[in-house]
Amino acid sequence: MNENEQRGAVVAEARKWMLTPYRHGADIRGVGVDCGMLIVRVFVDLGLIPPFDPRPYDPDWMIHREDEKYLSFFTQRCAPVQKPRPGDIALFRYGRSYSHGGIVTRIDPIAIIHAYHDAGCVIEDQLTQNPALTDPRRKLAYFSIWPTPRN
Repeated sequence: MNENEQRGAVVAEARKWMLTPYRHGADIRGVGVDCGMLIVRVFVDLGLIPPFDPRPYDPDWMIHREDEKYLSFFTQRCAPVQKPRPGDIALFRYGRSYSHGGIVTRIDPIAIIHAYHDAGCVIEDQLTQNPALTDPRRKLAYFSIWPTPRN
């Protein structure tokens, strides 16, 4: 598959997880998943990154610690990008560190699929429609497994 086909496969695979209940640390489609394991399952199951398992992790570690545990899962496997494309990853800072993420499905306006605790399941969310994700105090960063083109 070329890059565009891979990106399409990521979005299609993420959509298969829609309405899977939110369950901390779980990774079984239709049964339960959290935001980090959704991203892991999609990319690993498609063979786009080597298998890894970041568990165990406490559900509220970001409230009490400043170490970028969640962010490191992505910086070890991806590169930051300024302008995301479908299939890229959006990471959000909750509490004291980055601790929530989703897969970009659309860019104008930006939408993501994420296992969202507040919704209780995996949903597709337009960022401008979710005040919790666009809160000005929350930092947002985008990452990609695909190399960025050189200018």
